[in-house]
Amino acid sequence: MNTETTRREFLYKLGLTTTGITVIPSWFASCSPKPENAVGMFFNISLAEWSLNKMLFANEITNLDFPVVAKQEFGIDGIEYVNAFFKDKAQDQVYLTDLKQRCDDNGVTSLLIMCDDEGYLGDLDDAKRDEAVDNHKKWVEAAKFLGCHSIRVNAYGIGAREEVAAAATNGLRSLSEFAKDFDINVIVENHGSYSSDGEWLATVIRNTEMKNCGTLPDFGNFCIESGESGCVQEYDRYKGVEEMIPFAKGVSAKSNNFDEEGNCIETDYARMLTIVKDAGYTGYIGIEYEGSKLSEYEGIRATKALLERIGSAM
Repeated sequence: MNTETTRREFLYKLGLTTTGITVIPSWFASCSPKPENAVGMFFNISLAEWSLNKMLFANEITNLDFPVVAKQEFGIDGIEYVNAFFKDKAQDQVYLTDLKQRCDDNGVTSLLIMCDDEGYLGDLDDAKRDEAVDNHKKWVEAAKFLGCHSIRVNAYGIGAREEVAAAATNGLRSLSEFAKDFDINVIVENHGSYSSDGEWLATVIRNTEMKNCGTLPDFGNFCIESGESGCVQEYDRYKGVEEMIPFAKGVSAKSNNFDEEGNCIETDYARMLTIVKDAGYTGYIGIEYEGSKLSEYEGIRATKALLERIGSAM
């Protein structure tokens, strides 16, 4: 497949190309659907960029297209970036200005940047941990420029449970101290290994003693240990979210497969949203579709419909 041709065809359908130049027409914001939460919902719906990772890796769309796609295709006005899709652009002011303008033109709010592959914030080696902290600083600055409230990081390290907890606490505290001056939160997702243990992660966050250090509970991602055949040790997802939600500054609604009634097979959304609501959380819940049976667009729409159906009934 010619990915460049595919991307041009995609953008043409959205009305975003003319004579080979990508543009945002002045009429776009007025003709795009207005995002409206179902009546009575206690949360807003956002879209995590990872939900479109296949299209992004295939260059069918780019990170610059993401705000437009979220609004035009799904009527969603809150977005969560993944740094992998603009890895070399964290300090590119021209690029970031373009991205911010696309959000502003279309009434889209940038919420957070999910940051990976910048080193281990829980590394037991002090020098490597300090380097990881430094590597994340550019994303704090980019998040501030784009109008985000947080960057999402990983509390990963190799070693004994208590040793990694102490190292992660140190790394997160250092990064949070830097981010505090930018009014940016540093939030940790349950993302494998010790971080998928809700009690462990809650303790780490609490011990940083930083108000701008929190969590991003994900409805999935509770595999503590993987093997050749898949996950060999999994933490209870409902217990984990309950332990992390008091520190949450965002929530990720993971979805993979759906039954004939439109319910997520892996997670009881009614039970999970009850935990979130009972904790007093009223912010954004981000759609993160990772399935393969539905297309990315179909999976996003199915997750959005599920959130709206259950959320409006609570």
